[in-house]
Amino acid sequence: MTATTQTIFAVSSGSPPAAIGVIRVSGPSAGQALCALTGRDIAPRRASLAKLRSKRGDVLDEALVLWFPGPATATGEDLAELHCHGGRAVLAAVCAELATMQGLRPAQEGEFTRRAFANGRLDLAEAEGLADLLEAETELQRAAAIASAGGALSGQVEAWRDTVLRLSAQIEAALDFSDEDDVSGVPASFAADVSALAAHICDWLDRPRSERLKDGFRVVLGGPPNCGKSTLFNALVESEAAITSPIAGTTRDVIERSVAIAGVPFVFIDTAGLRDEGAEEIEAIGISRAQGEFARADLVLWLGSEGKGPCGAWEIAARSDSPDFVAKDRADYTISAKANTGVSELKQALVEYARGRLPKPGETALNARQHARLQEAHEALSFIASMDDLLLIGEELRRARLAFDQLIGRSTTEDMLDALFGRFCIGK
Repeated sequence: MTATTQTIFAVSSGSPPAAIGVIRVSGPSAGQALCALTGRDIAPRRASLAKLRSKRGDVLDEALVLWFPGPATATGEDLAELHCHGGRAVLAAVCAELATMQGLRPAQEGEFTRRAFANGRLDLAEAEGLADLLEAETELQRAAAIASAGGALSGQVEAWRDTVLRLSAQIEAALDFSDEDDVSGVPASFAADVSALAAHICDWLDRPRSERLKDGFRVVLGGPPNCGKSTLFNALVESEAAITSPIAGTTRDVIERSVAIAGVPFVFIDTAGLRDEGAEEIEAIGISRAQGEFARADLVLWLGSEGKGPCGAWEIAARSDSPDFVAKDRADYTISAKANTGVSELKQALVEYARGRLPKPGETALNARQHARLQEAHEALSFIASMDDLLLIGEELRRARLAFDQLIGRSTTEDMLDALFGRFCIGK
């Protein structure tokens, strides 16, 4: 029996204990396994109450069971679900009984979703969206993942692919029948259609990437020692993550915390105080790392002398409650993290600024793989503008179509599929 014809099972709900534990069984022996556990045939697509018994007749649990004959199921094959009580012992007993049945084995990571992909129930872009949805921790991440998992990107790619096929047919007609009276080269609209398609794809390429949503908007706090970075850092992440002290050089390394503010994912980074002289060896390493963080930052909050921070940094006049406070002429925000004045306004400004640079709620965001394939399609279409040879134009259109096929999974590799579906949990 091959891997594709084996029947798999796994707990598909959260880790026990819980009120309900769902065990999913998918494959050609799913119906037989369900009958063996319940002792009767189960009506399809209806919830039924049944006692689950072992081969010896011992009652394992009383559960709601559902039977979904394929191929119109989540995996594209016969599928059974057992909605058991969610105790560890209950789920372990039922899974142990399933493991004794011929042709059944425990599922691997992402195997249910991989079978759905193999059976055409979802394409690669939708599977990636589903993986992102399972990992979503903020509202923006959830909304973007829902759009991808729901087929928003896939539908757009299919529309682009149809346009490329139509343009390719026009090239083939011009090549095959150019000597006949009813066909005289490509249509007059051909160049404009190619240009419009390339421009539309370019708009998608210019969108914020999904990695920024997943990793968080990186905000780095910078400045000299004792300028209030760590105190502000603690206020932003709402915890005592960084040690604060009047002693210069207290923060010697990069401290990083991920938080969500108003549904927006942030990564705040506290850095070692910058100074040219007096830093010992370890502190000097921290200063070097701080400068590296400035280069990686989406935004730097500069608490040092006005105009001395990285280009584009926000000027923050910190420690406004201190007797030695020095105001800034062009401060973006004046705050006292210790007295909690101005911090809420800064947080709100950060949220608004980040939202303008992250995918909009519900907007599909491209990941690195999707962006690369779409970039290949755009390059192929862009080359056509400078070409006169119909054969070369046809080849570039074929290259664009191949990129679309790879994006949604019509053409892909096992290694890439292994990496993708390895992101899923066992029961998904």
